[in-house]
Amino acid sequence: MRQIRIPAAFIRGGTSKGVFFNECDLPKDRMAWDAIFLNVIGAPDPNRRQLNGMGGGISSLNKVMIVRPSNRNDADVDYTFAQIAADQPIVDYSANCGNLSSAIGPFAIDEGLINVDDGEPLVRLYNTNTSKIVHARVPVDCGQTVIAGDFELQGVAGTGAKLKLDYLDPGGAGTGKLLPTGRVAETLDVEGLGKVLVSLVDAATPMVFVAANALGMTATESPVVLDADHRTKARLENIRCAGAVRMGMANRPEDTGLASPRIAICAAPTTFTNLSGETVDAAAQDITVRVISSGDTHRASPLTSAMCLGAACQITGTLPHQLVTTNESEVRVGNPSGVLTVGAQVVHESDTWHVVSTRSFRTQRRLMEGSVLISVETAPDNSY
Repeated sequence: MRQIRIPAAFIRGGTSKGVFFNECDLPKDRMAWDAIFLNVIGAPDPNRRQLNGMGGGISSLNKVMIVRPSNRNDADVDYTFAQIAADQPIVDYSANCGNLSSAIGPFAIDEGLINVDDGEPLVRLYNTNTSKIVHARVPVDCGQTVIAGDFELQGVAGTGAKLKLDYLDPGGAGTGKLLPTGRVAETLDVEGLGKVLVSLVDAATPMVFVAANALGMTATESPVVLDADHRTKARLENIRCAGAVRMGMANRPEDTGLASPRIAICAAPTTFTNLSGETVDAAAQDITVRVISSGDTHRASPLTSAMCLGAACQITGTLPHQLVTTNESEVRVGNPSGVLTVGAQVVHESDTWHVVSTRSFRTQRRLMEGSVLISVETAPDNSY
């Protein structure tokens, strides 16, 4: 069967990988995108191996970014994130990916979508999923993105050039409110569990935070072990879906989207062994966390989740605030890959909490470029 070629790049951004498209190379009819993305990633695959596509079997490796020059006065580039399920025919546009956001500026520069000066120019990004602005400082030399550097990112082998990302006014990215219910903590009535105390916070991405000890957990569990524990995963999914309903993101638990909200199991700093076999001391962390989304336990904390956690740690009364050991603007987040430091500027005025910005540092690398191939039956009539 004949295949169709679509220009694309395969890029690692932070601790995720995904396929990047210039929007002009995709059909103008966005209804045609889902079938193309599923075909490119190789989903659904009941075995979750995705040998017939570019995906990697877990949520952090099943991602697509669509990029275009922006017509907005406050942005240089618009981008849309698509989370692809591994074993279901689902393409979810309900959230942003903080890790792959780090590669949007470099992609736009290297594709010639925007012109910048050498140094560390500011690239203003508009995320269409959340209607939020991200400011990226991208290292550039001779008009091209710099890859080499001495910045080490936990969860990624080697070092790279450091990129700075500032998420402006990230509150309400998914629900329209930093505290979707107006409360810093509340009790959910969860199927099969009864009453569960949670904090529901939406900064960069909506999150359901639950204390590990309330579930008989430690937040130091290995992702492999946790993913194999179907009973615990089912309990956490029920909590996540109940949280989505309480936040107004779904009418019923079963209507909850795949990618958002995410759920985080949190604990006070606890010593654990990371995925490299190294001991991460409690003293090296301010809070310990395990994050689950799209049915997978993340090997490293998703960036937007970590930024939401960093903001929640500064909001008095939330579960993260009760567990964290610092009230500073920077929080060291213990996660399966090691420690991730995120920053948040949070203010409390007139009895209202407001997140001015969140900040993080990432690396990125373009791994392949050229074309992805899709079967001709996947492309809608007259699309190409």
